Amino acid sequence: MKTAMKKNWWRYLLTVAILLLYLAPFYILIGVAFKMPSDPSSRWILPNYIYLDNFAKALEGRILQGMQGSLIITLCSVSLIICVGALAAYPLARNKSKLNKAVRGFILGVMMVPPLSILVPIYSVMKVINGISTYYGMVLLLLTFQLPLSIFIYSNFIASIPTALDEAACIDGCGPFRTFISIILPQLAPVTASVAILTGVTCWNDYQFSLYILQKPQIASVTLAVSDFFAQTSSNVFAAAAAALLGLLPIAVLFLLLQKHFIKGMVDSAIK
Repeated sequence: MKTAMKKNWWRYLLTVAILLLYLAPFYILIGVAFKMPSDPSSRWILPNYIYLDNFAKALEGRILQGMQGSLIITLCSVSLIICVGALAAYPLARNKSKLNKAVRGFILGVMMVPPLSILVPIYSVMKVINGISTYYGMVLLLLTFQLPLSIFIYSNFIASIPTALDEAACIDGCGPFRTFISIILPQLAPVTASVAILTGVTCWNDYQFSLYILQKPQIASVTLAVSDFFAQTSSNVFAAAAAALLGLLPIAVLFLLLQKHFIKGMVDSAIK
């Protein structure tokens, strides 16, 4: 084992470097959130005291309202993404026709389109259907752009499930929908956790759509609540860091609760 470690020392060094690169923003975020605005020390130095007024100022803003709005949007979006994605992936994975291959290719193509590149037509459509400054408008947008990822992951996983199970269910008198609900769906728990985390994090952290769609102050998201602390004339980085830390907690807890299923689902999808 020691010989293997000596031979692959550069891999461990690279892993540590990548880990530090990812953890550095969180380290600075925590330090700034608990630091007094009058503290002239470097952002890389953690304070030797605990200053909670930044969190008080964050709570005076729209962070709680933003967390409530993001929670509603994320829960509705992820629920629809999982349900629609799994139902759409089943026939795509089971029917190996040229049409289905073309549909899967189209889905992959949609994943490559930057949402901001088509922002003008998106905004026009949202205005026509009265989706501006509404929860259902945000949910519809997030569903549209996150559904391809869900279908892609589900279809790859379902394709690995033996078709003999479907044939046995058909012999017992089950139709396609009953087969999916009774046979296929119970096996999708690990990959569903992966889809929930991947799409849930994206929906929770969305800023590009929230900035243009959620125009009324009565409806906000976490990202909009954090951006309130930055203005052209003045900004409060310390309160913004505290608000960002508060907004980070729910999605971090979700990942910790589902990480075992997330890792299993990603590994199974990759292997299968």
